[in-house]
Amino acid sequence: MANREELAIIRGARGGNAAAQLELGKRYLFGSTGLPRSLPTALHWLERAAQQECREACELIGAHIPIELASLSLRPLAPWYERAHDAGGLRAGIVYAQLVLADAGVEQAVRVKALRALEAAADGGFGEAAQLLSHHRRARTGAAAPPSPAPAAPKPLAIPAAASSIPLIDAAWQARDWHAWLAVALPLARALVAASAEPGRLRARLDPGDVLLLSRCAQLLDAGALEHAAGADELRRFWELAAAENDREAQLAMGLGWARMRLDGQRTTPGSGSANFREAIRWLALAGEQGLAEAWYALSRIYIKPEFSQRNVSVAQRYLERAAGMGYREAQLECGNNAWRARRENESNDVRAVYWLQKAAAQGCTEARAALDRIAPREPGRLPGRQALSGSHPLLAARLELAGLFGLSRAEALLLDVARADCGHCMVIDIRSSYRRSKRRLVMVETAREREALDRIVKVFDGIDGGPGGPEGNYRQRLYRLKTAAPDACLDSEVARFEMAA
Repeated sequence: MANREELAIIRGARGGNAAAQLELGKRYLFGSTGLPRSLPTALHWLERAAQQECREACELIGAHIPIELASLSLRPLAPWYERAHDAGGLRAGIVYAQLVLADAGVEQAVRVKALRALEAAADGGFGEAAQLLSHHRRARTGAAAPPSPAPAAPKPLAIPAAASSIPLIDAAWQARDWHAWLAVALPLARALVAASAEPGRLRARLDPGDVLLLSRCAQLLDAGALEHAAGADELRRFWELAAAENDREAQLAMGLGWARMRLDGQRTTPGSGSANFREAIRWLALAGEQGLAEAWYALSRIYIKPEFSQRNVSVAQRYLERAAGMGYREAQLECGNNAWRARRENESNDVRAVYWLQKAAAQGCTEARAALDRIAPREPGRLPGRQALSGSHPLLAARLELAGLFGLSRAEALLLDVARADCGHCMVIDIRSSYRRSKRRLVMVETAREREALDRIVKVFDGIDGGPGGPEGNYRQRLYRLKTAAPDACLDSEVARFEMAA
């Protein structure tokens, strides 16, 4: 279910705001806490943003929307892939060429550009582009005709593409046999690094399988629990190559490396050098844009560091809430604690605190659960449950049911404005304006049964004035009705006080 921030983005996107359309497309592209990952929906919104000359939307389409989906679109998508290709996206050039060459009526100049895009991708080491280019040339010359002289082939890697070797070692990865996996994968990764450093070979020319192999090698070696020796420089090269090809885990590692810190913001080993926060922010933002919540959390740690010259607490909080909204537990816990500490500035912050703490507790955070038990304790029911009053006193029956479900006192049950109290994830029990001896408190809505019952009870009070001038009357009238219709719900001491007041 979309959260409030995402609902605002959806409204802006539907209203034609290009920035909102871009942001909504990203969230569907990479997935978020409230929105599922959906490439068709992502394409819809990114394409609408691209129509408004959004360069980033074109690049995202080119980098992440495959030919299988692009070919099904009723609208022409080739212009967006062309722009992404012109901006340097080799993968976008492959899809652009496939869309153009599949159209028999396209102009010759456009076909020539598409073939050049394929050649550039093939020179960049993309095997798929080389195959498509070869297939196109055979189709033009005929199967029986001798092949025409091909242009000089790009300098090959010293090893077969790592992507073709991934199935052979995938079983070891699935079995979590890291030693066996590294024994095969590490030589391949080192060969990729050596090949990328050869003169005349451009950077970022890796197939997705190569990128995955480099990233996995770096993750295992960075853990330091294996006997396979890898120096800091070699590990950094693994991360660099994978990060240059948009591997988000590698981009996160690069950002943390430049910041000289761990994910929680603590400084890494002393003597590791000075931090470069500008480079760190660049890499972490790239990882965050690809849906990695930990990257936004790391950015929030940077922006609260005293040594950061651009320290900004409000920016840090914004990144923290973005990470929390994407489901990162530590960020949810901190958001909840921050909101609770700020409740004196804004009374409603306690509701936000419970919201984030519930999210963290649902992921097994014991600290969040302890905070919830302290902030919004569930008190035992002080009134009997729903009475047989639905026919004669439906409002009173609904209030008694509410009291039984959420442990309300008699005054709270009789005076609570039910619709205003419902905040979705919790109820705000606040009757201070009518009953001065009471205190504001929160009660969590924890189960589907409670949520269903509360929705039903709220509907009972739809359109009914809950004030003293409404059909329920003032507190004395409500208490009298309770005493006469459900005498078991009144304690002797309460009845005596009521009679004395009357």
